[in-house]
Amino acid sequence: MSSAESVGPLERGLTVLRALSAPGADDRMRNSDLVRSTGLARSTVDRVVSTLDRLGLARSDGREVALAPRLMELPGAYLTACGIPAALGPAAERLADEFDESVSVAVPDDGVAGVRFVLQTTRQRTMSLAFRIGDLLPAERCAPGALFAAEWDADGWRAWRGRRDADPLDAGFAAVPPLSRPLDADAFEQRAARAGVDGWAGDDQLIEPGLVAVAVPVRDGAGRTVCAVSVVSHTSRHTLESLRKTVLPRLLSVQGELEASLAAPRPAPEAAPVRDTSLEAKRELGPGFLQSLARGLAVLGSLGADRGDGMALTAVADATGLARATARRSLLTLEELGYVASDGRRWRLLPRVLELGCARLSELGLAEVAQPHLVALVRRVHESASLAVLDGADIRYVARVPTVRIMSVNITVGTRFPAYATSMGRVLLAGLTRDERPPLPEALPALTRRTVTSPVELDGIVERAAADGYALVDEELEEGLRSLAVPVRDGYGRVVAAVNVARHAGDGAPDEMREALLPALREAATLIEADLRALGTAGRPRSL
Repeated sequence: MSSAESVGPLERGLTVLRALSAPGADDRMRNSDLVRSTGLARSTVDRVVSTLDRLGLARSDGREVALAPRLMELPGAYLTACGIPAALGPAAERLADEFDESVSVAVPDDGVAGVRFVLQTTRQRTMSLAFRIGDLLPAERCAPGALFAAEWDADGWRAWRGRRDADPLDAGFAAVPPLSRPLDADAFEQRAARAGVDGWAGDDQLIEPGLVAVAVPVRDGAGRTVCAVSVVSHTSRHTLESLRKTVLPRLLSVQGELEASLAAPRPAPEAAPVRDTSLEAKRELGPGFLQSLARGLAVLGSLGADRGDGMALTAVADATGLARATARRSLLTLEELGYVASDGRRWRLLPRVLELGCARLSELGLAEVAQPHLVALVRRVHESASLAVLDGADIRYVARVPTVRIMSVNITVGTRFPAYATSMGRVLLAGLTRDERPPLPEALPALTRRTVTSPVELDGIVERAAADGYALVDEELEEGLRSLAVPVRDGYGRVVAAVNVARHAGDGAPDEMREALLPALREAATLIEADLRALGTAGRPRSL
């Protein structure tokens, strides 16, 4: 691609995103740190950061910047387009339950002769074995890598040797511990050849000491290995041989089912990609907003609508609302950078897109997602705000931002209260069917003189909360305390948490509190839900 066709702001924006996403990078980076790590001018970094902040892909206070959950929409576009998590996720869950071991699915990243993980189901143990979605491993140090290498041509092996010669100890792969000495290249070639003949591959502590794995390929209709399913265990439970005897027959028996699931027609996307709105932002922010970067990222995200055979240029232009020439320049730039591939007519996303914050953001829990929105809510309404989840018949606080006042509500993360007497508890109960709600005793303790203790009356209150979309509790938990709560839903529409604000009951009437605070509460919940939906493209946050 000629320099005239390259979209420079898009290149520089992706450089900054890679720096923010890099393994070992701080959760928040100063703009000056980005200047040093990227080699870009300070003015360029400032404009890129300002643009990413305006797009909701990063959060900046003018001095420091952090990745925002909405960035997950970009790696999520690849995960949607490849179809692997949706197609193989249910089977992976079943296999993990059957084996009582972690099950992973990985794809080849030929750009670095490596392997990236796109699906992970784990077992809850003290010694947990798990990879993050998007983690990159050297092909020679994992079972899927041998399966992919079995199909490499001369160019593939040449690329692998070049990468290995440049980084013989795997220092550039943060997901694995570095080697003390280079692995035997001939041994890997022999492993790959054997995997091609046997139809499976093993990992006997190549990734790290104590880890063993068995993997089988999942092929497309042309016989090409699209991904590999691995069962991962620890040497305290299995040797490689005992793991092979335990899981390989079953993996081979479901191989055809996995391939059929992957080949099945994919449903159309539920909603059209967001169209280009960069002109409006450009008018708002002026020269601080990089319109070409915004448009290039919109093009990248639009490819998530691909259902297996790539997208034509016209379809990309239609999805984004961009001129064909503008969309084409962005696609050519993304191809040059290794994020998309083309057969000359259609374009598809490549696994390298997963390097854009996926591993880091996929680790975020519910409290981490909600915290910045709670901070913004408190700044707006000048009242304490909290997030809680249902824990049996109680609510448990998982995030909280207090106000600083002489008289304030003293609640800490981890605090539990009975759900029946709290506003958050009532909206959480309202998110369940009657059969799902925890049973209440016939006589509920009255925590104050105003506490509703009748199960029948409480049932009606909960049903009203479900219809209204909020609950207000006035001095039922504690004298002098009034709180208002709304539900928070995940990408599947399930109520997974509640957010509330609390104030002293002497500060106005209940109706005044509802009118003053309910719109802001609902807006905060909507923003949290949007982040959860973005993270849901790579699996639900770990705390849900």
